[in-house]
Amino acid sequence: MKKLSAIFCAALFMGAGFAPATAQQQANAADSLLKIYRATPPKINDLIHTKLDVRFDYKKRYMYGKEWVTLKPHFYPTDTLRLDAKGMDIKTLAVVKNGKNIPLKFSYDSLTLAIHLDKVYHNNENYTIYIDYTSKPNELKVKGSAAINDAKGLYFINPDGTEKGKPTQIWTQGETESSSAWFPTIDKPEQKTTDEISMTVPAKYVTLSNGRLASQKNNADGTRTDTWKMELPHSPYLFMMAVGDFKIFHDKWRNKEVNYYLEPKYAPYAKEIFGMTPELIEFYSTTLGVDFPWNKYSQIVVRDYVSGAMENTTATLHGEYVQGTHRELIDAYYNDGRSTIAHELFHQWFGDYVTAESWSNLTVNESFADFSEMLWAEHKYGKDEADAHSYTAMLNYLRNPENATKNLVRFHYDDKEDVFDVVTYQKGGRILNMLRNYLGDAAFFKGLNIYLKTNAFKTGEAQQLRLALEDASGLDLNWYFNQWYYGAGNPALKISYKWDEGAKTETVYLEQTQTGQTFILPFAVDIYAGGKKERHKVWMRDKADTLTFHAETKPELVNVDGDKILLADKKDSKTLNEYIFQYFNAPLYLDRFEAITAAAATQSDKGAQKVLIAALNDKYYGLRIKAIRAINMDNDAVRNAAQPVLVSLVQKDDNTLVRASAIAVLAKLKAPGMMNLYKEALTSQSYAVQGAALNAIATLDPAQAIPLAKSFEKDNKGGLTAAIMHVYATSGNDAQWPYVYNAFTEGTPQTKFNMTRDMTGMIGRLTSAEYAQQGIAGIRDLGVKYKSQGIGSFITGLLQNIKTERTKLNDTLSAQAADKAIKDVNDAK
Repeated sequence: MKKLSAIFCAALFMGAGFAPATAQQQANAADSLLKIYRATPPKINDLIHTKLDVRFDYKKRYMYGKEWVTLKPHFYPTDTLRLDAKGMDIKTLAVVKNGKNIPLKFSYDSLTLAIHLDKVYHNNENYTIYIDYTSKPNELKVKGSAAINDAKGLYFINPDGTEKGKPTQIWTQGETESSSAWFPTIDKPEQKTTDEISMTVPAKYVTLSNGRLASQKNNADGTRTDTWKMELPHSPYLFMMAVGDFKIFHDKWRNKEVNYYLEPKYAPYAKEIFGMTPELIEFYSTTLGVDFPWNKYSQIVVRDYVSGAMENTTATLHGEYVQGTHRELIDAYYNDGRSTIAHELFHQWFGDYVTAESWSNLTVNESFADFSEMLWAEHKYGKDEADAHSYTAMLNYLRNPENATKNLVRFHYDDKEDVFDVVTYQKGGRILNMLRNYLGDAAFFKGLNIYLKTNAFKTGEAQQLRLALEDASGLDLNWYFNQWYYGAGNPALKISYKWDEGAKTETVYLEQTQTGQTFILPFAVDIYAGGKKERHKVWMRDKADTLTFHAETKPELVNVDGDKILLADKKDSKTLNEYIFQYFNAPLYLDRFEAITAAAATQSDKGAQKVLIAALNDKYYGLRIKAIRAINMDNDAVRNAAQPVLVSLVQKDDNTLVRASAIAVLAKLKAPGMMNLYKEALTSQSYAVQGAALNAIATLDPAQAIPLAKSFEKDNKGGLTAAIMHVYATSGNDAQWPYVYNAFTEGTPQTKFNMTRDMTGMIGRLTSAEYAQQGIAGIRDLGVKYKSQGIGSFITGLLQNIKTERTKLNDTLSAQAADKAIKDVNDAK
């Protein structure tokens, strides 16, 4: 499962400190739940094979299913069976004996079936249960999580075809335990079963499921029955179905199928979107020493998906954000979809081939998938891209102090959904990367190979990972797993320095200032002195440590954590001159990032200016953008040095986001002489560059920007869409409102959120009260729907501003509408 990047992050930041009145009651309830030890569920019966025959009622949003599930007792004899089955109508439940269905007694509480078997079965006896049932997902009341915002298992998208521009689709989402909303099963990750799924669908549609397409049968009523067979065992939450109008692009890895399912409008770009997949499979297979273990790998993109993506065995399901046209993909770099593709594929080994035995040990699924994003970035795009990705992930974890209270392996939690968080994902990925650095690549990947082969088609947990890595390396790793897997928090590392000229020694003072456990930290210290770099491997074992190094001359730089690998909140007392030296001499992304940050804070210094101007041409585009955004164009010396470089970047840089950022900074100068540069940029194929150019033109001549914006109305995405909205919202009038409102209503949740501030200004000055009330309703609906994401106070603030402006215009009805909208958002759950 790849979580969506945290949406509405600005609102969450601005809303910090606001909490609902019931927060204390909720906290008390959560505290009691956290005291419960979340044991791995006992195995009474084992799934062996699951056969489903399903058809869909689009009008009712029902699925009619017939199931034959084969099981056996795990160890002890039993005459009972409990199956998870959420919100279903159960018509028939029987045991199959000699081809006949013998009815069984059962009770059903709408969540689980408690079944009395016809006899006592032993663990050398299989038995098959037949169930005729109806799944009613839209009538199911369920809770999602930070990773998965809904949990009804089966989703009908635009089933009546009434939503213009949206295809009719059906798809499933099983994780965590939602597969049991569309077929009865033992819905636990520790279970493994083969399966056969027959779907009867309108003949015009394509289907996808796990495993191989075994047969297709055309029926007399205009439907077709597709049968998919999964002949290797996997967990029930990894079952999937998808139905809809998809075009299939056929690729391959070695002799195995690799397929991409896309809406027809995106089919021409299938290779651009997913074409790296065979290379990825080869890289992971080679790196892990375990070839891709399944018969095929398909990827499908669906509408209205409830998360980022899902690693269903052999058939990953993606949200629509990974797809795009050629022009959209020009601006899509590693974090925009490609990292998700890498993440989900790695799950085919870590998650599907070997599955976390319980949600408490989710780390052996998700931490690995998060780690794989950096691993692929390093291989394909270089170490800077990997380090940037890893550092951003670490900051996401460090941002919230509450994260430091949670163990990576978590036997105590409020709800299983809570384990899908930045501790399991981002922190876990960094913990694996530190371990890789400590052991070295050869031992680390040999350990992963042992773990995978030992537990193939079974389940795993962190202790088994430890044993495999110890087997490979010959080293004891209990200390590492105890502090990072079974302990909470991270080091807060304070670093200071002292040079003794007489003794020719450099002393480094290290202090861990965090509360809680003291971490044992192996890392490198690089001493740069006399034109040479000398590396020292050191250990920090106590709350405070002192390291002493001999040097013939005072070092120009002492670089603690020379590999920039530690998961720590570091406070380093380096001087500006040391950071300046670091930028030009230390090799890594984070070395240069730290130096740019230090230089940006002291732009009156000549050395800092030198760093910033050099960083405008840094080898990594992310640091070029950081430098562009950091430079202070009000400083004469900085501006005079930076301006020609920025112009050159606009004209020549091979990265569209760098070009767009350079235009945005130049626009602040409001220099009429730049108009031709901006107009030339409007001819770019990049939406980001065009958008930056349109905004820049608007700062010089708003009247000229309006018709230019109109000329792009038929073809715009991303940055250009945002620019059109900004131009219209800040300089337009009622004539532009229909376009703005339509773009808002058709946008993704993040697009809508990004538009709200500009829209607020426009709504405040519209002449038409009808238009104003349209906008108020749209912003209100966004606030109500996503209040749980933390945007409530931000949205009510915007609505209050609208109310004030409409009151000034004597528009009483719109002011009242805004007032009611505020109440609606405040009252929303």
